[in-house]
Amino acid sequence: MSKNNYQNEIAKRFTIYNSLFLDLPFSDIHRTGTLLPILASKCQEGFEKHRTPQEIIKGFFNELMADNSPSERHELLFKMVQYVERQVVLFDSIEDAAFDKIHDLKGKGSLQALVARVDNDRKKEELIKKLQDFSVRLTLTAHPTQFYPGNVLGIITDLETAIKSNDLGNINLLLQQLGKTPFINKEKPSPLDEAVSLIWFLVNVFYVSIPDIITRMLNMLDYPLHEWENTDLLKVGFWPGGDRDGNPFVTHDTTVKVAERLQKWILRCYYRDVRKLRRRLTFKHVEPIMTKVENGLFNSLFEEKSYYNSKEELLFDLLEARKGLVEYHDGLFLEQLDEFILKVKIFGFHFANMDVRQDSRKHDALWEEIISIVKGEEGLIAYQTLPEKEKIDFLLQFPELPSIESIQEEFHQEMLKSFDAIRKVQENNGEDGLHRYIISNCQSALHVLEVFQLAKLTMGKEKEALTVDIVPLFETIDDLAEAPKIMESLYQNPAYWAHLKQRNAKQTIMLGFSDGTKDGGYIRANWSILRAKEELTKISRKYEVSVVFFDGRGGPPARGGGNMHNFYASHGPDVENKEIQVTIQGQTISANYGKPVSCSYNLEQLLCAGIENELYLSPDKTLNAYQRALIDEMADVSYHFYKDFKSHPQFLNYLEHVTPLKYFGQVNIGSRPLKRGKGSGLKFEDLRAIPFVGSWAQMKQNIPGFFGVGAALDALKKEGKFEAARQLYNDSLFFRSLLGNSMQSLAKSFYEATAYLKQNKQYAEFWNLMFAEYERTIRLLLEVSGMESLLEDNPTSKQSIAIREKIVLPVITIQQYAIQTMLEKGEDDPVLQKLILRTMFAIINAARNAA
Repeated sequence: MSKNNYQNEIAKRFTIYNSLFLDLPFSDIHRTGTLLPILASKCQEGFEKHRTPQEIIKGFFNELMADNSPSERHELLFKMVQYVERQVVLFDSIEDAAFDKIHDLKGKGSLQALVARVDNDRKKEELIKKLQDFSVRLTLTAHPTQFYPGNVLGIITDLETAIKSNDLGNINLLLQQLGKTPFINKEKPSPLDEAVSLIWFLVNVFYVSIPDIITRMLNMLDYPLHEWENTDLLKVGFWPGGDRDGNPFVTHDTTVKVAERLQKWILRCYYRDVRKLRRRLTFKHVEPIMTKVENGLFNSLFEEKSYYNSKEELLFDLLEARKGLVEYHDGLFLEQLDEFILKVKIFGFHFANMDVRQDSRKHDALWEEIISIVKGEEGLIAYQTLPEKEKIDFLLQFPELPSIESIQEEFHQEMLKSFDAIRKVQENNGEDGLHRYIISNCQSALHVLEVFQLAKLTMGKEKEALTVDIVPLFETIDDLAEAPKIMESLYQNPAYWAHLKQRNAKQTIMLGFSDGTKDGGYIRANWSILRAKEELTKISRKYEVSVVFFDGRGGPPARGGGNMHNFYASHGPDVENKEIQVTIQGQTISANYGKPVSCSYNLEQLLCAGIENELYLSPDKTLNAYQRALIDEMADVSYHFYKDFKSHPQFLNYLEHVTPLKYFGQVNIGSRPLKRGKGSGLKFEDLRAIPFVGSWAQMKQNIPGFFGVGAALDALKKEGKFEAARQLYNDSLFFRSLLGNSMQSLAKSFYEATAYLKQNKQYAEFWNLMFAEYERTIRLLLEVSGMESLLEDNPTSKQSIAIREKIVLPVITIQQYAIQTMLEKGEDDPVLQKLILRTMFAIINAARNAA
């Protein structure tokens, strides 16, 4: 879109509506509203003149609040933060309201463009064939990094509607409501609260968007709606309530309760739709059936006597009604009925596909306790000394688990009960409700078979087939390299192979971008994942296994986010491409999938990226041997540069004592603890990716999204290979996407805010090291891409980031003022700590994909 269009639709509107903030109902708000623009310009001017955050804030106070006490000054800073938080919401709403004006909904990457292209190229039959066994699954995760309370979400939705219709009076009222409504949870949400927050998106967005996309697509292809069988084409996964990895608050009981909530909400959606539909279907042979359906859904929801127990029972009645409509009434209103039947086929009685996830080390410990109970301490010691293959044989021959009461460790009892929870969810919501068990930190075939055998001895007892898929999650650089060997040994294992055959010879493998980047740096992680996918595809094809890759991504490029569509479009023929599965979390849910229009746009982009990758294999989707060697070398250089950075003597000190890392556990936006381990000291390997990446984002340094990229490009330059890197940028979509996403991290960085650390004896050298790599990376990225400024090829993103960063600059300055003051004092100050905590929300929310 043109720069002017963005200016008119968003920038100018923001200026106009922002003026209404002067009347926001905070105490002393007139003062806050008047002083904030002054503080904002002081911050901008101050950083341009190389002043420190402390000098900027103190200068502001001395000039405008000379007679006020320190507590009054700090009180104003808290109000400024509240004010900016609401400015961010206003800007989000303006951008969301103009979504269809700043994005080309029918352009490149849309279904309309794809169907027009295949019509032109006579590939319609090929497209239909591909669509019949393709699937995109978006999994909403239990890692919130921006969850406004439900009442705030409601205001945001109304505000967006008012902005669309330019209703100034209503906008003014809603902004006043926003001013009085608390943004922050007083307590940490429980896993059930997190699930309820996410169900809002299922009900209000995905339930609308998914059937709409499929219906439009089939209409464009002249394909009868009622004949469409691939109801997995677009689906939603769901982690709250099942993701136990490092979260002690998720229990088997939580899993069952979340599944019950999901079923209740999908039945409510159906009931609402059927009541509307029945007003049209008032004919003989049809009306009695629709009345039965309405009453049946009502009873399933509100009466203790359950009527419909499964989607099959409901579909049976709906198809009877359809038959009556066709036979006796010439198919009047058939389209509306078919659309509803499609919804029931897609969402079933489960609404979203839940997963259970647990860390491999927990399974190791559980098996050790089981073996010590059954075989005694000597038997356990004997087991621990066995090589892996013999351990596997031992476990697979294990006849029976001890009674749950004999297990001492409460957590281990809970782990076993999670298999009962899977069975219960399947009984109530159908197998689609929950049929995967994901093993994080998976490092061996033993880790997979530990879970496989637990499943067989619990939910698989007295059953011919085990109704659960075991999904290894490979995260670190070493584990990604080992993954093909691990999978080959599983495919060769007779017991596991028999299980796979019963599960349609389909194996899902999860790959962790977040922990991969945290472990190996930006280029190495992304390259290792692509290579692992190629090798895993090769090994799976050899054993005639259909492999599905599930990408564990976060919002920002540092965690596999950024522009995902180009990433999936760049996979060549050497990566299996029957399904795209990806985690969506934090602000990415609300920013990209928070409204039907943005959800449909982004789902279509993902769907088309996967389809086009196969229908149109262009040269920029394959890498030749020389190009691969070039990326290999860059990955190697950046990995060692990042590894040296991690072993810098100040690395952990800086994270723990300078960045807001330690405050992530107190922001009450998620139920998960800050780290996996229980010890008091900070261990890098126990640290979760969200607080790790989020801390660098708070500091506006964004290290995980670019560090090592400059070093790698510089090494090529010194070897006279820079021209080859330029050529690679032009010729490879994978490489362009990789560097483009890194540019996004750099565009959201602002090193001037922390430049005061150059004067700090302990951290000066460390800061200079980061800043030098930041400057070098920008310089060489512009050179390799031929651009004059970052994100020149993505003007919408560039303008959005620039305005967001400007809005949030006073809050960044306030946070750094608090950090700088405490560092100089050499001790914690409760007021300044509270100030840091309060600034974190606005900085997270303004970025929209900060963690």
